[in-house]
Amino acid sequence: MNILLISIGTRGDMEPFLAIGQSMKEKGHAVTCLFPEQFRNLVEESGFAFESLGSAFMKMLESDLGKFALGGGGSQFKKIGAFIKLAKIQRENNKAMVQKQFDTIARIKPDRVIHNGKALYPVIWELEHPGKTIYISPVPYLHYVKGHTHTAFHSNYGEFLNKLTYKLADWGTTKAIMDVVKQLGIAGVSKKQIKNAMQRHKIFYTVSPQLFKRPEYWSNNMKVLGYHERNKTTNWQPDASLLAFLEQHTKIIFISFGSMTNPKPVEKTAIILDILKRNNIPAILNTSSGGLVSPSTYDTDLFHFVSHIPYDWIFKRMYAVIHHGGSGTTHMGLKNGCASLIIPHVIDQFVWNEIIHEKGLGPKGIKINKISTKNLEPLILDVYNNKNYRENALLVAEEMAKEYILNDELYNRLIE
Repeated sequence: MNILLISIGTRGDMEPFLAIGQSMKEKGHAVTCLFPEQFRNLVEESGFAFESLGSAFMKMLESDLGKFALGGGGSQFKKIGAFIKLAKIQRENNKAMVQKQFDTIARIKPDRVIHNGKALYPVIWELEHPGKTIYISPVPYLHYVKGHTHTAFHSNYGEFLNKLTYKLADWGTTKAIMDVVKQLGIAGVSKKQIKNAMQRHKIFYTVSPQLFKRPEYWSNNMKVLGYHERNKTTNWQPDASLLAFLEQHTKIIFISFGSMTNPKPVEKTAIILDILKRNNIPAILNTSSGGLVSPSTYDTDLFHFVSHIPYDWIFKRMYAVIHHGGSGTTHMGLKNGCASLIIPHVIDQFVWNEIIHEKGLGPKGIKINKISTKNLEPLILDVYNNKNYRENALLVAEEMAKEYILNDELYNRLIE
C-alpha cells in the first residue's frame, strides 16, 4: 500500500511516525513522510520519501518568543502573553500547512493516512475515505479518562471539570477543522460530521501500558499499543573520547532537554554543573537543540558533552536520566531501566513528570524556569542515590521488553 505519515511538531513528534514507517516498510509498503522541512534529512536517512510542510513552524518554536513561551523565565502573565502571540503567528502557519496536506494527499493518493493531532485535514479526508486514517498519539489523556483532565491541563479538578477540559479541547479542534473546511472551500461538511469522524476514526496511543493503561470504557476504535522505537544507531559510531569516559565511570547520569530550548541555557547549564561537581556525580550532557550548552572550560574527567547521540545506544549504559519529559525520552529511559528526573517545559511533559513520580521511577521534577541550586540539588541527589527508583525502572523495563504489539496490531488494522 501507499502510506502517508503526517506529523507536525518537534523531533519527539516525528520519532513515533518514523518507527511506524520502519515497520510498514519492512512489511513491503511504500512510505512517504509529510513533515516540517527541518526533518528532511532525518526522513531521507531512514529511507522514506519526503514531502515538506515548510520550515515556518519550527522557526517559530526556535525564535526568541518561542523559547520564552516554551521554557523561559518571567511571570505566568508574560508567558500567557507570549503564547497568545505565538498563536497568532501559528494561525498563518497552519493555513500553509493545511494547504500542503491537501495538495500532497490529492497528488500522491495514499491508501492510508496516519497522522497526529496537529494535522487537521486528514479528519476531513476521513469523511470520504472512512477507515482509511489512523490518529496516532504518543501522549496520554487526549481522550476522556476518569480522574484526569485533558493532557493540556495536566491536573485533576474533579469529574465535572475534568470532563469539561476534554469537551473544551474537542470544541477547539472541531472549530479549527471547520476553519480548514472554510479555507479549502469544501462544501457540504458540517460540525456534526466532523465530530462523528473524530469519534469514529482509528485512534492508537503508542504509549506503554506500564505507564498508561487503556480504560475499559473506551470504544473499540481506541487502542493503547505499547511503545515502539526504531533503530537509530545504523549510521552512528561513538568516538574515542566518549568510550574513554564510559570506561572511566560506572554510574553516570545522562542529561538532555531534547528539542526544547530556553532563553537562558548558559545559566541552566551552570546550575546543573555546579550541583554535579560538588557532589562528584559524572554526567554526559546533550546540547542538541541548545537547551544546554558546553562551557568554554569544565572538568573533562567528570563531564562529557555531546551534540548528537542515539538514545537507544547511550541509555543502556546510563544509571539515570534527567530530561525534559518528552514521550520518547521518557519511554526510552525506562525501557533501559534508568531512574528518571523530569524537568518539564510544556504541556504533556508535566503529565509524564506526574506518572514517573507516582510509579516510583523518580522524584517529582520542577519546571525549567523554576530550577535553582537550592531546589534542584536535592532532586538530583535523590534520583542518583535512591536505589528504589532504579530497581522499579528495571522492573518496568522487563515488562516493556515484551511490548511487540504495535507492529502486528497496526499492520492488521491498516489492511482491514
